[in-house]
Amino acid sequence: MAELRPKERVMRLLRKEPVDTMPFFSGMGMVVMPGIKKAGYNFPTVHTDAERMAMSAIWSARLMGFDCVVIPYDMTMESEAMGNEISLYADSEDILYPTIPEKKWKEMDEVEIPDNITELGRLPLIPKAIEIIKKEAPELPIGCWQLGPFTQAGQILELDMILKGVFKQKQKVEEVLDKVTDMIIEIGKFLQASGCDYITLREPGVAADLLNPRTFRDMIKPRLTKILDSWESPKLLHICGQTDPLIEMMNDCHADGLTVDIKNNIAESRKKIGDDVLLMGNVDTYTMTCDENTPKETAIAHIKEIIDNGVDAVMPGCDLWPAIVEENMLACVETTHTYGKKPSPAIRRL
Repeated sequence: MAELRPKERVMRLLRKEPVDTMPFFSGMGMVVMPGIKKAGYNFPTVHTDAERMAMSAIWSARLMGFDCVVIPYDMTMESEAMGNEISLYADSEDILYPTIPEKKWKEMDEVEIPDNITELGRLPLIPKAIEIIKKEAPELPIGCWQLGPFTQAGQILELDMILKGVFKQKQKVEEVLDKVTDMIIEIGKFLQASGCDYITLREPGVAADLLNPRTFRDMIKPRLTKILDSWESPKLLHICGQTDPLIEMMNDCHADGLTVDIKNNIAESRKKIGDDVLLMGNVDTYTMTCDENTPKETAIAHIKEIIDNGVDAVMPGCDLWPAIVEENMLACVETTHTYGKKPSPAIRRL
């Protein structure tokens, strides 16, 4: 049988249909400097222009062999749309993602979500970028994402306030999380209506090495489930950090697949959730793809180990840092496609 195009490969996998080989794709940022440079841009400019966002994503995928594009790239869009000023570091030659120097709300009960949030800030860039990608690169599936409510709350309020509030002001924290949950649902529907092929709910701030698993069960899991129940499929759930104690609860949140990072023991997680669940991860996005001291052979062995441990797709454990070592990145993708021709636990081969 002929080799599948990346979009066919990824969308078949997300429907749990047989594929030709394992894809290397992500639910998080995959823009890399070779792609940005090929498109002729500087890093700060790809966050503020739909065509630059689209073309930097396309060239990143084409040059590295990624099986997808993922937009947007930074975590400040929603906070900016709510009225926070951001720093774009427009004059910097370094890789600096947009940040929020000062948050306008100082107390939890001040938080208000604009009714027309999808029309504000840079959020209207995303449908335009999706349209360009569909025209210029129809072979590539388009992933979009939303931060989970706890992590997003830390983008609009000081994170220490939220963390302390979990124990001292639980009701106020829950009220904020409910407001943000409704916003995430709305923006996710907006992204899906704009034409993204799959969406990821990423909640990096709730890993077991940051929050007690009981707090995850009682405060986080119900809201993740509500969000995922409100979106159309395909929809993924990603949590960074230590997720071994959370993986079974993650599996109960009604996502179509789970993605994890390097702190997760894939083999043990596979035993816990069984072979029918899409489980994806967990590439070390610094040591294997960015560290010039890591030999290509080490990166190849890393990918083979991930596949042998039971993933259905090789995915970066977090956003790819743009300053990759090209030889290692290419080796990671090629190894996924060659070594991944054997069936994975949840996905057969054509």
